[in-house]
Amino acid sequence: MGRGKLRIYLGAAPGVGKTYAMLAEAHRRVERGTDCVVGFVEHHGRPRTEVLLHGLETVPRRTVEYRGTSFTEMDVDAVLARRPAVALVDELAHSNVPGSRNPKRWQDVAELLAAGIDVVSTVNIQHLESLGDVVEAITGVRQQETVPDEVVRRADQIELVDMSPEALRRRMAHGNVYTPDKVDAALSNYFRPGNLTALRELALLWTADRVDEYLRRYRGEHNIRSTWQARERIVVGLTGGPEGRTLIRRATRLAEKGAGGEVLAVYIARSDGLTAASPKELAVQRTLVEDLGGTFHHVVGDDIPTALLDFARGVNATQIVLGSSRRRTWQYVLGPGVGQTVARDSGPDLDVHIVTHGEVAKGRGLPVARGARLGRSRILGGWLVGVAGPVALALLLTHTDADLGLANDMLLFLALTVGAALLGGFLPALASAAAGSLLLNWFFTPPIHRITIADPLNIVAIAVFFGVAMAVASVVDLAARRTQQAARLRAESEVLSYLAGSVLRGETSLDALLERVRETFSMESVALLERADGAEPWVRAAAVGPHPAARPEDADVDMPVGDHLALALSGRVLPAEDRRVLGAFAAQAAVVLDRQRLVGEAEEARKLAEGNKIRTSLLAAVSHDLRTPLAGIKASVSSLRSDDVEWSEEDRAELLEGIEAGADRLDHLVGNLLDMSRLQTGTVTPLIRAVDLDEVVPMALGGVPDGSAEADIPETLPMVEVDKGLLERAVANIVENAVKYSPDGVPVAVGASVLGDRVELRVVDRGPGVPDESKDGIFEPFQRFGDAPRGSGVGLGLAVARGFVEAMGGTLSAEDTPGGGLTMVLTLRAAAGGAPPPAELPAHAVT
Repeated sequence: MGRGKLRIYLGAAPGVGKTYAMLAEAHRRVERGTDCVVGFVEHHGRPRTEVLLHGLETVPRRTVEYRGTSFTEMDVDAVLARRPAVALVDELAHSNVPGSRNPKRWQDVAELLAAGIDVVSTVNIQHLESLGDVVEAITGVRQQETVPDEVVRRADQIELVDMSPEALRRRMAHGNVYTPDKVDAALSNYFRPGNLTALRELALLWTADRVDEYLRRYRGEHNIRSTWQARERIVVGLTGGPEGRTLIRRATRLAEKGAGGEVLAVYIARSDGLTAASPKELAVQRTLVEDLGGTFHHVVGDDIPTALLDFARGVNATQIVLGSSRRRTWQYVLGPGVGQTVARDSGPDLDVHIVTHGEVAKGRGLPVARGARLGRSRILGGWLVGVAGPVALALLLTHTDADLGLANDMLLFLALTVGAALLGGFLPALASAAAGSLLLNWFFTPPIHRITIADPLNIVAIAVFFGVAMAVASVVDLAARRTQQAARLRAESEVLSYLAGSVLRGETSLDALLERVRETFSMESVALLERADGAEPWVRAAAVGPHPAARPEDADVDMPVGDHLALALSGRVLPAEDRRVLGAFAAQAAVVLDRQRLVGEAEEARKLAEGNKIRTSLLAAVSHDLRTPLAGIKASVSSLRSDDVEWSEEDRAELLEGIEAGADRLDHLVGNLLDMSRLQTGTVTPLIRAVDLDEVVPMALGGVPDGSAEADIPETLPMVEVDKGLLERAVANIVENAVKYSPDGVPVAVGASVLGDRVELRVVDRGPGVPDESKDGIFEPFQRFGDAPRGSGVGLGLAVARGFVEAMGGTLSAEDTPGGGLTMVLTLRAAAGGAPPPAELPAHAVT
């Protein structure tokens, strides 16, 4: 008996139609004659789901008693006894009632599959175990029911059920997902457009990875080496030379021509770890490819064309981009270049682009780090071993009775030569080999104590000794210097990687960068000096450490950056090989200094522009909106003072009422102007304390006509950290604005809810609404939207409200009201220890 197959409908969010799609698939299978039963599907009284259940055989459920209440769960034993070909099991992540056969429903499904029964099931993306933290960060709701990712990944078929956020919200507003009494709460909390968009992206990315995984497995199982051009994957071969930036940009343009194109830059290093590539240039190229949305890969391989092709086929690449060879013409006598070899061996399924650049035929020209200097003590030790060592060995051998033979004597002198090479390098080893040859001739080859050699074989032996000593010394010295070079290049690459990382992270602290220079080069102080021109004195732009240099000539090391900047280091003199890394630090310091100044200038320009804009708008407001109530007050007062007309008591009361209304309007306008002035000058200092919303909201609604707004503030809400007075003014302005645009007879709804450590206050109107592109603009000072009458205010209410809310650490934003209108969302911090557990999703949804 084989194992059953699992098909899963993966939903981007609740309500997208997973269960509907599953039941529709069941009807198609029944029509084809497949024995299909319903193991567990709950329609929750939703007509459309219930209709699809008609005509399908349903296995009776099992009743489970728990804490005095009866629950129904899938009867696994009954399904196994029925043994259908296909069983429908909804909600794969569901937790069974305690006392059931298994704790989780996916374990029930595993039993059915093991019995050879095919299963069709459903699950939402937010119920995957690995995405729990991500979903909680997005929605503020922690999913209690989850399913291991591996259970879903092992499914034989996964079908994504997707829907745009706008369509899903419309479906909910029509009552097709939750009951009407839960729609508003769901739309304003879990089912916001941003939440739904993020969940949709998670579902699409997870499914795309699953598709790539299946494709790789299928190609591996069938030993398919050719490229399948499912989507454009472009591999860029880098050498570490300056042409790499051109290749990366060219490959990015090629990838942008097709949907879903991907760029993979690869650098292939030889297995000996020694390379002529510039670590600094590779770090720059890595940063560039990552900034352009690609990935960087480091591969080890001695045969570069083969390693490049293996990598390209391994990632299912469709194109390879290489640069024209930098080899000179005569070098082609040694064989074809990498580009020609790759193009020849790529085959018909892998396109190779050879891109020209400015370094063609100029030779490698890559900077190779010079060997690090040996310490003085090591050099002295090497000369001591190389010169005094052979003399001491000759005296020791001639004053002992042991006759070791010429061959053993040569091996002893050869050992001294190797030791001299390890300590002092090649020159002490050369001296040791020469001294050893002379001493062997004088003391150990007849005639003794004469330069001449009687036996020709001894001449050959001494010559061979000298040659072997020189060869061994050369190899040992080269290996030692290569080791030192590799260690130095590694240290340099770490420093350059730090600089590249600081650029990616957007770090702008000049003092931190200079402190890093001081630590890297073990300096006492570091200063960045600048001057306007050659005649001006130097000025410190920044400095760290005691007694920084005031001029480049006063420093132990100076590194010019252009004509007007210099990096001055005090403490010790640096060797020449360290100046390359120091130059990178100096260039980065100049960039950080320019960035800091540009940010400051941009902020000053922004403040000036805002100030000019506010002054212009204030003059416009004063010229009309403030004069309008003043004109009404003056007209009423002039009428009352007139002796030509005899006013009745009713007329006098009406005129006085007009004066009072105009004065109130003036007071409101001037109050908003003063509030905006305080916000612009930064003089608003909120007094934050824990406050209940049900204390503030009723007071804020006192300024609007009775019946024009309705508040529903749950008593279970936690307290919020706010300034009570500022919050009251902000809510009053928001509600007054909503009432102004709301249709007659339709009250504005004011409600509140809790999301994690936040509390949201929502003011909902059914007015004309605001287009998406204008939502941010309504919070600007002196902005009035649509057909607002000129006398309805100066357009400061929402600007003042947002300013007050942000001063208290909250946010104020605008959203569309489902069915038409605008919803103002005011988010505040919940008081510490006062937040109740986060709200779960409504219990049931029609999908």
